Amino acid sequence: MATGTSPSAPAARMDPHTARRGMFVIQDGRNVLFTFLLLIFLFALWGFCNGMIDVMDKHFQEVLHLNLSQSAWVQFAHYLGYFLMAMPAGWLATKLGYKGGIIIGLLMTAVGGFWFIPATHISQFWAFLMGVCIIAAGLTFLETIANPYTTVLGPPQYAATRINLAQSTNGIGLLLGPIAGGAFFYSKNAAGLSTGSERLWIPYAFIGVIVIILAIVFYFAPMPDIEMEDDYHLDDSSPDARQSIWSHPHFWMAVLAQFLYVAAQAGIFSFFINYMTSQVPPVPASWQAPGVSNTGFFSGWIETHPSGALGFSNKAASNLASLGFLCFLIGRFTGSAILKKFAAHKVLGWYSAAAVALCLVIFAKLGWVSVACVFLTYFFMSIMFPTIFALGIFGLGQSAKKASSFIVMAIMGGAVLPKVMGAVADRYDLSRGFIVPMLCFAFVAFYGFIWPRLSNAEGAVRVSTSGGH
Repeated sequence: MATGTSPSAPAARMDPHTARRGMFVIQDGRNVLFTFLLLIFLFALWGFCNGMIDVMDKHFQEVLHLNLSQSAWVQFAHYLGYFLMAMPAGWLATKLGYKGGIIIGLLMTAVGGFWFIPATHISQFWAFLMGVCIIAAGLTFLETIANPYTTVLGPPQYAATRINLAQSTNGIGLLLGPIAGGAFFYSKNAAGLSTGSERLWIPYAFIGVIVIILAIVFYFAPMPDIEMEDDYHLDDSSPDARQSIWSHPHFWMAVLAQFLYVAAQAGIFSFFINYMTSQVPPVPASWQAPGVSNTGFFSGWIETHPSGALGFSNKAASNLASLGFLCFLIGRFTGSAILKKFAAHKVLGWYSAAAVALCLVIFAKLGWVSVACVFLTYFFMSIMFPTIFALGIFGLGQSAKKASSFIVMAIMGGAVLPKVMGAVADRYDLSRGFIVPMLCFAFVAFYGFIWPRLSNAEGAVRVSTSGGH
């Protein structure tokens, strides 16, 4: 991140050579690109896990006969794990350092993944929810540590670019997760009967094996313990200089903005399949013609709904979710480039404002135009989480680890608001339910536009292109 106009901002004391440092070269001259590449695997991992969660709701709705509000317990269990472990993760990260915290998170994720093997035999909703919660608890360690760690692996003016670049691989995981979830959760045998409940454990056991391997790799990998610049002098030893992170509005409003952003994201992601199978206009009969949707990858995509109209099946919707995540991934990569040219808070503000407009179109039920807008919301959501994160922990020094845990704890919004969105959808329809994420995006836009006033750093996150990237 570049520097602000405040005299205490890094620009006033930045070494003249800092601007010429590469994006992955730290203050002592070491290149930490290998460490950054290792972190990329973590971002892809929790993206993959989140992507599978988002196609699980519809499976439980049909198998356990749940309505939208009830199936949102999956999201509640997922984000409850984040809420419960965010503070312990931040505390352990401070005590054990980045490496120790990451290894603990990986081992906890492995426990959750392997738990799905007995959970499949128990075959009760609570057993699956427990596995979801344990995995989320492990991912909390990874997100609490990896997000702020990417911001210090090089010159501060590239912090927002690095975290968005790392989050781009998170988008790859999100892209693959629904495909894996659709393949196992909505699988059928030769007789056409669902085998999803019996095969649900397979992708999670695979995750368990992968994270055990990653834990071993991280144990032997070099991971320098680097602290963020202390722009607000939170680390000063004198009692008069000590301040609470809560005294900085750019931080505590980031917590609220993250709560509402994740709430909106979770609602849109978790009810995507329901939207595609209930709100999309009837598809033409030609789409069900032999050679179009009955063979190969597209087999089983089109089905006759209870209303008698042709529409997308659950399998089709879960694969279309991957198309949504492709839009998300494109948004992440293009967003990283945009953040090198424009101030991050302005990008956040305008992207959020665009999401508000898109939700209004979806709410208005304008046929295929509204369907296209659902996919576009994925694009504009793409940069919000990492950008809010970078804006929230800006200039907090060693307190960034503690601040990070609170911002991760704000992910609890994903547990609460989908139930509200589901309740609105149950009472009216899912298109009307988009009024909930619309209101959330409106606050995020407000936060982005007033961030300079909150942080007293007018140009603090304008990403420079003058460095050696």
